[in-house]
Amino acid sequence: MLTETEIRRAAELVYRADRIVAFTGAGLSTASGIPDFRSAEDGLWKTQDPMEVATLSGFRSAPERFYEWARPVAARISAASPNPAHLALRALERPGKHLTVITQNIDDLHNKAGSSRVIELHGNFRTLICTGCRRTHTAADAAEPPLPENGVPRCPDCRCVLKPSAILFGEELPYESWRTAEAACLDCDLMIVAGTSLEVHPAARLPKLAADHLAPLITINATPIPIDHAAAVVLRGRVEAILPAIAAEVQARG
Repeated sequence: MLTETEIRRAAELVYRADRIVAFTGAGLSTASGIPDFRSAEDGLWKTQDPMEVATLSGFRSAPERFYEWARPVAARISAASPNPAHLALRALERPGKHLTVITQNIDDLHNKAGSSRVIELHGNFRTLICTGCRRTHTAADAAEPPLPENGVPRCPDCRCVLKPSAILFGEELPYESWRTAEAACLDCDLMIVAGTSLEVHPAARLPKLAADHLAPLITINATPIPIDHAAAVVLRGRVEAILPAIAAEVQARG
């Protein structure tokens, strides 16, 4: 059971830190109505096999099938609002302190919450990349909407298929995002690992990278995760309850 002592210990680490990295996963957004896609009981994976439609090879061979699956996912993401966990991370941004959010999520909720520095390791649905000329498009500058009601979006310049910047299974992470994330982990003096099972690689390596460079870790998750053994504070429970409690304690210290 979570205790006030554990919250105070976590808040003290946050209060003293100058360069914080918050590493977040799908568990941070479940309270916003966005399920963990690995959850067997949720309907998002029930109509299509993700290892067929949400892979890079699957997208290349049948983009229309991918977009059939992606439309309801994108609609749910678009309708979602930040929950108290996202807002608490935004509240931890204080004068003289540097807080970077590295997220595995593609839901844009950290940006909606107002976090200043967000690295989206796995991309998003806001932007689409042409599979031909490689030009990047947004809803504002593409000839068709990013996820049309029917068919497959195509580049207004070369007419090749557009792919969301969201990373698919079998696709490499964007080099620049990965390099920036690694640099933040090497430089931080505290990492908060929240709402992630650390099952998706290579992103799951980042907390260990921070720990190897002697940054204390705070882990917050509903279930145990592999890096718990290296954490200074382990908080078991709902991130949307724990992070606001930590933020409130930090703010109380001035």
